[in-house]
This record gives sequence, structure tokens and C-alpha cells, in this order.
Amino acid sequence: MSTNKPMPVPTEISAPFWNGLKDGKIVIPHCTACGHWIFYPRRHCDRCFSHALEWREVSGAGQVYTYTVTRTPTLPDFADEMPQKLAVVELDEGVRINTTLVGLAEDEIRVGMRVKPVFDATGPDGATLLRFTGVDKDVVLARPDVADALPPAEAALPRRQIRVDDDAALQALVSDTFSGWSNEIVIDQALIDDFAKLSGDDYWIHTNPERARKEGPFGGTIAHGALVQVLVSRLKMPLDFEVTGFTNMLNYGSDRLRFPSPVPAGSRIHARARVKSVERIKRGVQLTMELNVHVVGAERPSVINDLVILYM
Repeated sequence: MSTNKPMPVPTEISAPFWNGLKDGKIVIPHCTACGHWIFYPRRHCDRCFSHALEWREVSGAGQVYTYTVTRTPTLPDFADEMPQKLAVVELDEGVRINTTLVGLAEDEIRVGMRVKPVFDATGPDGATLLRFTGVDKDVVLARPDVADALPPAEAALPRRQIRVDDDAALQALVSDTFSGWSNEIVIDQALIDDFAKLSGDDYWIHTNPERARKEGPFGGTIAHGALVQVLVSRLKMPLDFEVTGFTNMLNYGSDRLRFPSPVPAGSRIHARARVKSVERIKRGVQLTMELNVHVVGAERPSVINDLVILYM
């Protein structure tokens, strides 16, 4: 999850609600004068206008009042959540809450379906958002720093053994079709800061979240392009072939390296690849692999690298 996404800012009036979510509880105002439940939080009852309010815990049980499915992110930072199932949930107490449905396929969602709360801890400070899912679902939202596991089906792909002296088989690898997606890695602010120290590139658009939010074109800090490129070595793409029979293999450089779109701090990235060309030269076989790195959910790549591998 991108850490540049806009987060709620608790106020004096709403702080009990957000603090309750941090503790895994839903607390909303209740009018002791007329018995009316209130949401969003106010200083007074919106029915009888009394100021005799107290915060009470509720179960969060309710039903979907209305919903919509969005497929275009309002900000690039939300690309990893597409499509979003946005909904208004009506709690059993009668109040309605704007929220996001999780753990549900699109064809499972119905107006009037019963739902239960899911507490989504989104930040190191314990900030928590309230989501909902079906009453028959068991959803736990985790935000690991690194998600390095390949999907089992892709990790188990058999790999063809292709000898480096088999020109016909090597040429057959050239394709316009990309491999499946790799594992995913989270590029958080701490990783960006470490790279800034290592590289000496501490430009504020990478290292100063507050200034980047106010002055930057992306609504927050972004990763260095070079950092995203370097992390390709940790992205395991499910290629279905392996070149064999060589003595040495070298990373010979790049024919093309581009950074078409930013990677906001906190984004998850993954990659896919295709063999772009194979050429036999005096020193051996030169294979060009096009690597595309994307923010998860984004159509436009963040890095395009035509990596040249030399087999000798």
C-alpha cells in the first residue's frame, strides 16, 4: 500500500472514532436525550440538537446500503487497489458509513447483504481504516514490508533446458508475449532513505515526505528510478526456460533504460519479461531481455530495461 495515499486526519470531534479503530473497536456517538445514533461525529445530535452525547461501542454488524466498483484510480497511489469496491454500509444502529469492501468478488456483492467489520492497520503509527466484508468471510489484512513469495502455480512452472549452441531453440525464445508476473516487493520510505544515503541522491522529492506532499507533482515522495531498477534482482519472474552449456554469463549492460512513471513511496512493485532478441557474436551469444517493472495494478510500467546478457 502506498504511504502517499491521503489518510484521515483526526480532529477534536472525530478522534474517539479513529482511536477506537486502533484498538479494534467501533465507537460512535449516541444521544442520551433522544436515543439517536450519530455518524459522522458531531458536537450535537442531528435529530434533537442536544449536546448530551456519549461515545458507545457497537458491533459493526450491518448491511450494504449501496456500492460501486471503480476501475480508474483517483491518484496513482491507489493503482494497487484496483478495482475498488466502494460502498455505503448501514449499521444495525441505523447510521451509514462510507467504506471499502474487501475479500469479496464483484459477483458476490449485493445491496442488502450482511457484512461485518475489518480493521485495516495501514501505518506504523497504528492508523487504522474501517473496511467491511461478508459475514461468511475470514479476512485478515496484512501490510508486510516485503512480499517475496511467488504465486505457487507460477513458482512450479517447469523450465525447458536450452543449450547455448542450439541456435534454432534460442531464436524460438524471441516473443512479443511477456512472462507471468514476478513476486512483489514493497518500496517503503525507509528503503528509499537508505538508498539516498548509499547513492548520495537525497533530493527532497525522494526524502522529504512533507515537502513532497506540498510542492511535488506526485502528492508525496517517490522512489529513485535507479533503486527500482536495482531491485529487479529480487523479482523472480516465472520464466519457462533456462540457458545451459555456457562457461560464463555476464550482465553486459542495457540497450535501453527508461523510467516512464513514478513509484510512490510505499508502493508494491512486480515485473515481467520477454526475450526481445538473440544474436550470436564473436564472444558468444547475446540475449536481450526486456524487463518491465510496474506498480501493482498500474498499466504503465515504471521501468523499461532492455537488459543484455552475454553467454560465453
